[in-house]
Amino acid sequence: MASGERPVAKSREPRGCSPWFFLFSKPRRNRPGRSTRVKEIMINAANVALAYGKRVIFQDVNIKFTAGNCYGLIGANGAGKSTFLKILAGEMEPDRGEVSVGARERIAMLRQDHFAFDEETVFHTVTMGHPRLHELMMEREALYAKSELSEEDGLRCGEIEGEFAEMNGYEAESEVAVLLNGLGIVEGLRGKKMKELDGGDKVRVLLAQALFGNPDILLLDEPTNNLDYKSINWLENFLSRFENTVIIVSHDRHFLNQVCTHTADIDFGRIQVYVGNYDFWYQASQLSLKQKQNENKKASAKAEELKEFIQRFSSNASKAKQATSRKKLLEKLTAEELPVSSRKYPYVVFKPERSCGDIILEIEDLCKKVDGVVVLDNFSLTVNKGDKIAFVGDNSLARTALFEILAEKSTPDSGDFRWGQTISTAYFPKENSGYFNHDLSLVEWLRQFAPPTESESFSRGFLGRMLFSGEEALKKVGVLSGGERVRCMLARMMLADANALILDEPTNHLDLESITALNNGLIAFPEVVLFASHDHEFVSTVANRIIEITPEGVIDRMMNFDDYLEDPEVARLRGGDAEPLVVNL
Repeated sequence: MASGERPVAKSREPRGCSPWFFLFSKPRRNRPGRSTRVKEIMINAANVALAYGKRVIFQDVNIKFTAGNCYGLIGANGAGKSTFLKILAGEMEPDRGEVSVGARERIAMLRQDHFAFDEETVFHTVTMGHPRLHELMMEREALYAKSELSEEDGLRCGEIEGEFAEMNGYEAESEVAVLLNGLGIVEGLRGKKMKELDGGDKVRVLLAQALFGNPDILLLDEPTNNLDYKSINWLENFLSRFENTVIIVSHDRHFLNQVCTHTADIDFGRIQVYVGNYDFWYQASQLSLKQKQNENKKASAKAEELKEFIQRFSSNASKAKQATSRKKLLEKLTAEELPVSSRKYPYVVFKPERSCGDIILEIEDLCKKVDGVVVLDNFSLTVNKGDKIAFVGDNSLARTALFEILAEKSTPDSGDFRWGQTISTAYFPKENSGYFNHDLSLVEWLRQFAPPTESESFSRGFLGRMLFSGEEALKKVGVLSGGERVRCMLARMMLADANALILDEPTNHLDLESITALNNGLIAFPEVVLFASHDHEFVSTVANRIIEITPEGVIDRMMNFDDYLEDPEVARLRGGDAEPLVVNL
């Protein structure tokens, strides 16, 4: 792949259907399992514009989101996805334009403030997702707690009961239980205050809050964060049955592909809606871009042909009329400049200096304790040529401990391992702050890992391909964001020319474009990969072997991730009723 080219995403289009079919066909009003009777609920943005100083985020956005559809809102980091959700929710005002919804339509949004409800119980936090119903519940509880009711109280009770029934208030308790159970919040936590829950459980409760009470418009910002595979699957099924309007921001491509009927792409300062999920959007947008580029090439070639004719014959009396005619045509024939996209793909290609030999890696009886807890207990493994092994499951401590030992960043308590003589390794650690705790510029930092014969211009060129161009390459490494650090660590790995890659959660902090580039880089890598990731699509498209370290032992299967999740023998080995397999950690 040449520098600057965009990676090619894996196509999931149905046989016989081109992406253009999904771009121009009618929207799917209902997904399987949905009722065919859908209220005509919509949220409409008209002429919405927003800018921060000279930086335009949106300009004259006109878009309708209708009931029965689930929209994936996508765009590069900083494109304004979360900002647009806040504008739709009425939490933020645009510079101009307006957002309109029906008078009786209720918007629910997944909250990102994990401390806003610390003094509330889990149950009450969920019901607060429907403010009016929650208000009635509190008033109802207060009235019935009185030892005696006045005549006025009795009349008010009647009013409350009528409105309470209209809002399905009598089903609220069972609905809360269903939501919390589906999201993995055990019954013992439901009476606790939010401040007593850990961060992951708080996120799940806030998601239940957004889903509670059948909102007319549901806005979800990164809803799969901190969810395990079982909870994500439950959420996918919930959204497939949800009959109203859903708008989702997520970096989880698999989730977007499973739930979205439409994709709303923020780019070029505007929002364009495509019919279809994330993969269909990618294919259609690439076709559109290539078509425009081809049209520009043809226009440029025609313009050169006309210029040559005019230059040759403008002084020729017999050809003067033709030259004048072509001059007028040339004035009309100008290549339309492509707008500058905010979406950038880094260049991620791993090139091994040599192929692996027959012996790759042999691990025998490794044992390791972390803070007094046994995380590896007589772990043995033989890695074979061509293996791309995903280490999955909920034991992240075991994975990180194993990778650190194999990268020689720590030592085992007992046991041994041996890399083959032909093997050279490159390591991506889960925690990378130790690599950036000094005052070097990006260029100086990368030159530490570049061949000593290479000049500064080599490092600058390499950084440019990783989206650090111009003055960006002179930034101090201490001020880099999480995503920028990840791109630097990937650049460091690429410079190693290794034939065995070890990556511990490399997709953390990356945007969809960088995840796609890394994903395709590892698919194309011809040698050995050992990795862990919470990205379902990433694991399922890269790995050809799955290993899970469980309390009962190690499960090792030569199969892809989706087959692993569906394998009944794997489920039996995991203990049937064991905790669900963690995909998002």
